[in-house]
Amino acid sequence: MSDVAATTDSSGQKGFGIDIGGSGVKGGVVDLASGELLTDRIKYDTPQPSTPEAVAEVVAKIVDEAGWDGPVGITYPGVVRDGKILTAANVDQGWIGTDAAELFAKALGGRPVAVLNDADAAAIAEDRFGAAKDSQGTVLLLTFGTGIGSGLLRGGVLVPNTELGHLKIGKAEAEHMASSHAKDRDELSYPEWAKRVSVVLEELESLLWPDVFVVGGGISRKADKWVPLLTCRTPVVPAVLRNSAGIVGAAHAIAAGAQP
Repeated sequence: MSDVAATTDSSGQKGFGIDIGGSGVKGGVVDLASGELLTDRIKYDTPQPSTPEAVAEVVAKIVDEAGWDGPVGITYPGVVRDGKILTAANVDQGWIGTDAAELFAKALGGRPVAVLNDADAAAIAEDRFGAAKDSQGTVLLLTFGTGIGSGLLRGGVLVPNTELGHLKIGKAEAEHMASSHAKDRDELSYPEWAKRVSVVLEELESLLWPDVFVVGGGISRKADKWVPLLTCRTPVVPAVLRNSAGIVGAAHAIAAGAQP
């Protein structure tokens, strides 16, 4: 792959985003004017164990492979405050207390980085370029994967680190009953799984009264098999950017100088 400099050209300013998940780490160059990926995604499996140092090596490998020489936005699947990690639900527990901003900046040769929650990044991307574009109301994005990530916006303004996938519904956490992983674990059909997702959405609906749910994660590629089966009153729309949303949101965050 040819080198890509962090410059502004006729296609608009470029940025670079990395999306860290429980199963994979992926990154790419983003056109910040359109939200489109300008290169193929570079993806590697999340190392096991997924220690901060091991993941930082993969992040550096992706940036190096892309030939990117500018600032980097990076998502993390948990709570991030001032660049520091506070939770580690689906990655190694050694992340808790880690100064991720410092870790990644060191791994990337001292260049500027921004670290933010992965679902927050996806919500930013869908708000700027995707399913929630131009929405002035309350948007709740939920990503269904290893867990359930959440990103809450009101009039385009992010409420960071909501972590609504850990909401207790009965005796179980929402993500333990209705994540994509739970569907596979319990060998659920789409109708069976949609019933569980509906329970989660209806609970969130009664608490937050969003104007729209945006549903993302890999399983959103098959939205036609389950979204029409949902029973909540609030409209539910599939994410437009899907698995690229975290990359796009991360690139946008570093370009905007954001650091939750």
